[in-house]
Amino acid sequence: MPDADNSPSAVQTVVVVGGGSAGWLAACRLAARSVQTGSRLTVRLVESTNVPSVGVGEGTWPTMRNTLRKIGIDETTFIRSCDAALKQGARFVGWTDGSADDAYYHPLNPPAGAGDIDLAPYWLGRPIAGASADAASFADWVDYQAALCDAGLAPKTITAPEYGGHANYAYHLDAGKFATLLRDHAVNSLGVEHVLGDVVRANQADNGDISDVELADGRRLAGDLFVDCSGFAALLIGGVYDVPFRSCRDILFADRALAMQIPYQTEHDPIACHTISTAQDAGWIWDIGLWTRRGVGHVYSSAHTSDDEAEAALRRYAGPAAEQLPVRRITFEGGHRERFWQNNCVAIGLSAGFIEPLEASALMLIETSLDALVDRLPQTRSTMDAVARQFNATFQHHWQRIIEFLKLHYVITQRRDTAFWRDNVAAASIPDGLQERLDLWTHHSPAPQDFAHAREVFSWPSYQYVLHGMRFGGSYRGQPATAEGSSAAALVARNARVRAELVSKMPRHRDLLRAVREHGLQRV
Repeated sequence: MPDADNSPSAVQTVVVVGGGSAGWLAACRLAARSVQTGSRLTVRLVESTNVPSVGVGEGTWPTMRNTLRKIGIDETTFIRSCDAALKQGARFVGWTDGSADDAYYHPLNPPAGAGDIDLAPYWLGRPIAGASADAASFADWVDYQAALCDAGLAPKTITAPEYGGHANYAYHLDAGKFATLLRDHAVNSLGVEHVLGDVVRANQADNGDISDVELADGRRLAGDLFVDCSGFAALLIGGVYDVPFRSCRDILFADRALAMQIPYQTEHDPIACHTISTAQDAGWIWDIGLWTRRGVGHVYSSAHTSDDEAEAALRRYAGPAAEQLPVRRITFEGGHRERFWQNNCVAIGLSAGFIEPLEASALMLIETSLDALVDRLPQTRSTMDAVARQFNATFQHHWQRIIEFLKLHYVITQRRDTAFWRDNVAAASIPDGLQERLDLWTHHSPAPQDFAHAREVFSWPSYQYVLHGMRFGGSYRGQPATAEGSSAAALVARNARVRAELVSKMPRHRDLLRAVREHGLQRV
């Protein structure tokens, strides 16, 4: 254990407290690094058999492809083991004005020419010479992925290599099966020590560091670094260090969720290759397609509707297929810890914070946290405090910006039909930074220079897709006569050709998943 005077004691043992997706991802990433670097790091995970995982985090980002590669799980095994499907973005229904044709896409592909030319001003000033203006939506005009989603087509073919495709993609997955796959891989392939037991207390050294965690049966697990993946309980970051929790309830009002699992009626039912987020009177409903079922849930504000009304809305959305299905109820407080790394304890997952899953940020935040931890894993206790300060500054920024990006979806709505939507546009609920950028984006397209942080989780392409998807007005316009205007026309025309080609040749999503399950993908 590190000395109280911060002498350079080596970090040799990491104890992960809690299982689930967060805990087992942490264990896999740390153990894989040890194997790859030959550092002989001991990774030990302790989990309770009495505390169920929340288990409703079914949406991911494309980052998950890199994470799976890093820990050594092939894509075929992952898809088969987790009933996974391929996700190409999100479709938001009813968010702009609630009319019958109110829908837009936030695809995972960046706009054509991203980094070289900004097509947004030219989209606002359509048509431009030489370019097809048939596609009315921003997502269709600057990219082809929305068309693949509309047609129910996969982003890759069976001949594509693992983790590669014609379009960017992430996954929808069964969270329980994902945790099981990670556990088996961690223990059987990466040498993680799995301990079953209930943590009842953490013992501390003179310098405030955690020296060990004590289990109900008297066993004590010592470590040099402790990763708190204990979920909402936050046994270490909250229970030991009492790091304050910063609520964002004044910005994002949702604090409840109802979830159900709906089987497909037949084995031939189409599987959506995007998340569907449908606005409701006091929140929104997610609809996620997996291999054997859909995961459907209602996120809502208890200040704006009752639990019974929320469940009734969910069942109306699901239709007759959900009449006898049970509903799981989840209560949460949106927000995050003021610090995520305290002494020799770092919180990852729900122990660090949680906000409504509007843009599937939960698993992404776990991955991003683990990237920061593993890539800068302190070798000694004497370097840990500096790494912790960097980590805390980075993730305070990330959480602030994620909250602002989710709030964007509510702020620019034209809906005023219920108190929930009216309250969401109230000036008091809009963060100052977001309001400042909205004022700017009335006259300038979102651009890289609007985001000073080197690695933003949501950058300018995401803002453009939401702003223009929801018809947020812009006074900026492109000038078709310029050389750049000609380049814009060429990009848009090329996008139209690629769209037509891919729509004609890509397989249906269910057909591809069936082929992967039967034959597998090509190993890289």
